[in-house]
Amino acid sequence: MLRTDEFEVRATNRFVRIAPRKVRIVADLIRQKSVPEAMEILSFTPKRGARVLQKLLTSAIASAREQQLGDVDNLVVSKVMVDQGPNIKRWRPRAMGRATRINKFTSHIHVFVADGTR
Repeated sequence: MLRTDEFEVRATNRFVRIAPRKVRIVADLIRQKSVPEAMEILSFTPKRGARVLQKLLTSAIASAREQQLGDVDNLVVSKVMVDQGPNIKRWRPRAMGRATRINKFTSHIHVFVADGTR
């Protein structure tokens, strides 16, 4: 949790074991929404990335409350960034003694919460 500017708080979760493109689908749903509306959207979204984003948004709200950023009902999800983390490489045996590589993707997720009244 790092305060990025005067009226914005960031919460970060790195090395999450879910592909970034799967999290971005859910992140697009809550971008530029108010915090209560975003929490409601995430609670009814049946994707695994929604659970990760919901916990991260809860952390950002707690940081905003700690830094007296404003009332929770006035907060807005200003930015959601989902970046690709390092790939975990695994090998799967194939026919005739060969092997193919399996990439397991990780994500770095950043949620920015700002005061919507300013």
